[in-house]
Amino acid sequence: MPKSSQQTSNIQLILCPQCEHPLPGDARACPNCGIDLALLSLLGEKAYLNGSPKYAPMDTTPQWLVPRIGDFLIKQGEVTEEQLKMALARQKEAAESGEHVLLGQTLLELGYLEREILDRAITQQIVELHAALQESNRTLQQRVTERTKELRHALERLTEINQIKANLISNISHELRTPLAHIKGYVELFVDGQLGDLTEEQSEAMQVTLRATNRLGGLIEDLIEFSTASREGITLHLQPVSIPELIDGVLNRSTEKAKKAGVTLEAKLANDLPDLQVDPERLSWAIFQLVDNGVKFTPDGGKVNIQVGIEEMGIHFVVSDTGIGIPADRIQEIFEPFHQLDGSPTRRYGGAGLGLALVEIIVDAHGAKLSVESQEGQGTKFEFTIPSASGNK
Repeated sequence: MPKSSQQTSNIQLILCPQCEHPLPGDARACPNCGIDLALLSLLGEKAYLNGSPKYAPMDTTPQWLVPRIGDFLIKQGEVTEEQLKMALARQKEAAESGEHVLLGQTLLELGYLEREILDRAITQQIVELHAALQESNRTLQQRVTERTKELRHALERLTEINQIKANLISNISHELRTPLAHIKGYVELFVDGQLGDLTEEQSEAMQVTLRATNRLGGLIEDLIEFSTASREGITLHLQPVSIPELIDGVLNRSTEKAKKAGVTLEAKLANDLPDLQVDPERLSWAIFQLVDNGVKFTPDGGKVNIQVGIEEMGIHFVVSDTGIGIPADRIQEIFEPFHQLDGSPTRRYGGAGLGLALVEIIVDAHGAKLSVESQEGQGTKFEFTIPSASGNK
């Protein structure tokens, strides 16, 4: 083999930092895009020395690029340690006088180095830097792929756990429903006097027990409803519904609790409200939950108001109260299942933390979005707009 061919085969091919075209390791300029590799390095160092690395033509870091030029030249046997110390001292003096001088230029001025050797060293540093960046990118890509795989696996596991949780809640709730029905049935017989006369104290005790069983029954139904919705979604039975009749039903269910709490219920409905294609049972339950929540968190003397109006997009529902309000940074927490803002054992307000989570699911199933506005000490407002054509979807 001719000598020139043998020498060419021994030269390592690298990629140009600008166009990634194969580049001989000892080349000063890229034969493809024509960029001056030495100039590229010098511009990068100059931008660094001027304190504005963002203007450098390539992404550089001082510990990788220029500051190692002295060590690199010593390693290549181009300068001695003593010469490097002299050049660094000269560079330091210039820097103290406010002048930024490149180390390579200093070595040239002191006569310790020739321009060709400096250019070759800088080019080699660019080659090594580019190779290091490529390897870093490959490593980073591999880590991202591995991390994505881990996150996907974690998500799958979380989905499985949520499914197990929903099934467990459903099974336990159904098991609780039967014995509770027996207890409630006998309590009602005692309250009605069908199992004998009761003293006044016994009658009051039975009334308290009946209210407790009713509340427990409601919690169990909420658990069953939530677990079913989590596993199977919400199935709506749409039909034309009179909005005034639906709101009257909600008010009738809420009146007794509101009176005991000293809270006034008000309703303001627009005239000539059209019938709306909705699931009357689920929608009335959702509005009742919003009203019930308002009553629960409104002090004596406050108000809970229901407003229904006609908008271009559909029928607009608003349930507002003058209650304690919700901290602005915790509003989204109220829609989390099994979550109470006051999670302490001595919390004042009870509940399983499912009501608003279910309300959001039901409203969403009707093609609407539930929004909330609240101010601490002033009250809370929930609103949503059900499209008039929701029954045609």
